[in-house]
Parts: sequence; structure tokens; C-alpha cells
Amino acid sequence: MIANVLSIAGTDPSGGAGIQADLKAFAAQGAYGMSVITAVVAQNTHGVRDIIALEPDFVAAQLAAVTDDVRVDAIKIGMVANAGIVAAIARGLDTVPEVPVVLDPVMVAKSGDHLLAQDTVAAIRDELLPRATVITPNLPEGSVLAGGAEPRDVEGMRELLRRLRGCGSEWVLLKGGHLAGEASVDLLASGHADEPRVREYAAPRIRTRNTHGTGCTLSAAIAALLSRHDVPTSVELAKRYLTGALRHADELEVGSGHGPVHHFYELWPVPAVVGA
Repeated sequence: MIANVLSIAGTDPSGGAGIQADLKAFAAQGAYGMSVITAVVAQNTHGVRDIIALEPDFVAAQLAAVTDDVRVDAIKIGMVANAGIVAAIARGLDTVPEVPVVLDPVMVAKSGDHLLAQDTVAAIRDELLPRATVITPNLPEGSVLAGGAEPRDVEGMRELLRRLRGCGSEWVLLKGGHLAGEASVDLLASGHADEPRVREYAAPRIRTRNTHGTGCTLSAAIAALLSRHDVPTSVELAKRYLTGALRHADELEVGSGHGPVHHFYELWPVPAVVGA
């Protein structure tokens, strides 16, 4: 069976993040991708220029149009824009309660600026986290969700993970890419108190400036893989896929800023050099 996977997120006209990255990651994992757009974003490899959030009722209408007609095997949620859209998504998720949900809480820009108002953050905590199978915050986002200072080392990550485990999701994948070091360490733990094990996923830090859309790509790959694997296996395979997409990112020539990762590195041959 080919899985049908739905992305609920904002757009990226440069193709490296948001809905566009999600659909590419779904396809790379052998899944059929679908989308519900929450916001139209003017951005490129240098950053976001403007955002227009869609009306919550229209977001709800898109979601209902898909779920009324198509079997949905997994859902990935990215940018939600405002509290009204969060409420619309939560109502829609309640119509498909058996479907696994991966929530990538897009809250903090790479510059450190907060992208969401406080009422939207509260709505995510109250309405989306309890409905999520896996949440995938980075360190700034995890700190916003759980409160407290951003961790400076892996031990600090473990303390933040402990607080996040009580936020309502079934699993928490805390991404450690903001820390320094030769390896990037992510931590995965169940949200259930009777499962204390913490799994550590370490990957070599790839030397490339083309990292646009890494968070979107990882969470989308996890969602696609959840249709046929459990959460720990899906995270392990998605991490392996993202590492390869980063390793091959410099084969693309997209923009003059932080370019995208190479979603189809396993499918596209490296172009031959003319005259070689």
C-alpha cells in the first residue's frame, strides 16, 4: 500500500521549506503527498519577507475536503500562523483520531525572533500537543513550549526533554542542532511516565551552508515513515535520510543564501560535467 500523507503548513515559493519541502520529503519516502495551506509566505534562501495567514474557516474547509474523500495515513503539521488556525486544525484532527500526527512547532526564526503571538503558543500547547503522536521542537522551540532557558549542552537538553515529556504528546523528539560540536545529537523519549528510556540519535555535522528546510524535511520524513514503522524506527530512518540530503545539498544551485537540502539525492544522478 502506498501511504497518503497530509502536510498542514505554510508555503515557500523558493521550494526549500514548508509545504514544498514536505511534499518532496513524502515523495522521497515513497508516499503520496497532500497539502492544506495555512499561510502564504513570501520567502527565499535569505529569509521571510511577508506572511499572509489564511482564514481559519478556509483552512478547515481544505482539511475537510481531504479527509472527507481520501484515506489519510499520517499528518504532518508545520506553520500554524495564529490561534484561530490552531483551533480549526484541532477540530479537523478530531475527525481522524486514529491517524498519527507529527507536529513541528515552527515558533522561532533562525535569527532568534519569535514568529508566533503568545495566544498562538498557548493554543499549540493546549490543543495540538495532546493530539500529537510526535513533536519535533528544536532547542529554542522546546524552551518556548516548556519554559526556561535554552540548553547549552546535552545535559541541559535532557532536562528540557524531561519537562517536554509532560506536555501531552505521545513522543518528543528534541533536536540538538543548535548546540556546538562535530556531531548533532537529537533525543527521543516517550511522553508516558512508565517508559523512562531516552534514545539518542547522533549524526555527523555536515559542513554546508545549504540547510534551508531541515526541520520541515525531518518531520515530514518521520510522518511518511510512520505509515509502516513505529516511532523510534521512523525517527532513525528519517535522521539517516536528512543526513544524506544535507551531505548532497551542495549539488543543487538554488539561491544565493542558505539553499535547500537535496530531497531527491537517492533518485537523481549527479549531473555529468560538460567537457570532463
